Amino acid sequence: MMDLMTLKPPQITFYASAFSVLLTLHFTIQLVSQHLIHWKNPKEQKAILIIVLMAPIYAVVSFIGLLDVKGSEIFFLFLESIKECYEALVIAKFLALMYSYLNISMSKNILPDGIKGREIHHSFPMTLFQPHVVRLDHRTLKLLKYWTWQFVVIRPVCSTLMIALQLIGFYPSWLSWTFTIILNFSVSLALYSLVIFYHVFAKELSPHNPLAKFLCIKGIVFFVFWQGITLDILVAMGVIKSHHFWLEVEQIQEAIQNVLVCLEMVVFAAVQKHAYHVGPYSGETKKKLDKKNE
Repeated sequence: MMDLMTLKPPQITFYASAFSVLLTLHFTIQLVSQHLIHWKNPKEQKAILIIVLMAPIYAVVSFIGLLDVKGSEIFFLFLESIKECYEALVIAKFLALMYSYLNISMSKNILPDGIKGREIHHSFPMTLFQPHVVRLDHRTLKLLKYWTWQFVVIRPVCSTLMIALQLIGFYPSWLSWTFTIILNFSVSLALYSLVIFYHVFAKELSPHNPLAKFLCIKGIVFFVFWQGITLDILVAMGVIKSHHFWLEVEQIQEAIQNVLVCLEMVVFAAVQKHAYHVGPYSGETKKKLDKKNE
């Protein structure tokens, strides 16, 4: 039996990360199996399964990064690309799920009469490119869809280019910052379209608890992005240093980021069990409503 008192801090960190990944997988497998057992609406539940797999994919990929702390910059970039490309798919699937809840079909030009003509209020800086107020119709809905899906295309294209340029040895800092700016603009536009969509249809979507669903996605994106920026600043300020000749400070930074992601995904996996619960498909939600009305 392992003596915890004899473990060194790096070992404790590693085992804590491994346990966190297992917990994340446990919560997600529970939720996925519940949906598979009560498979009533394939269109919606396929989107839900893709969305809830985001947390374990982030956790597992981050843990793989911990297995090779001394990995190359290309190795870490590849792992980061896997997470962010999946993030792009999740954002698109979330919009598809909201469309399904509202019975909107862009391919069949189905738009319920009750939601036609609603006002969409854009905020700065979007008002530089769009009128402050626009009316909801097929054209504006397609625009929101394009704003979301552009990230699904741009993210893997940028990832492929970044990895290819590093492999050929041409990846100066200005190019890295160029990709960062493009990707931040792209993901911001995609998330903005989801926020606009939620505000327009908040009343109709309220029975589906869309805010909790959206925050699960936004939370993962927010935490991973901003803690990465924070770690960059701490490295630049010299707060994070390498005390080992065999480790670069960038590798230590990646290790810290990976550990934090492993720990955080446990929380998001647990929250997802509530936000994407199987109640609407198992009949549990209907039973609760019937009891309330009695």
